[in-house]
Amino acid sequence: MLAFDAMTTTRATFTLEEDLADRARRLGVNISAAARQGVETAVRDAMAAADRTAYERSPERADTFWDEAEAWSAE
Repeated sequence: MLAFDAMTTTRATFTLEEDLADRARRLGVNISAAARQGVETAVRDAMAAADRTAYERSPERADTFWDEAEAWSAE
């Protein structure tokens, strides 16, 4: 989970369907907190997708150095 720091916030405006906003209010949903959570999830998902794309472009390769280094320590 990304950390939320109240000292470094920014105001954002977004549009929400009226029916959804009414239902959220009736259910006691904190719309600001829900929006923060949604943006946080979207950012985490986008970062994971970017990591996956970067890995697919340059996948890891076996490095025999580490096999030799482990053998070294067994001596």
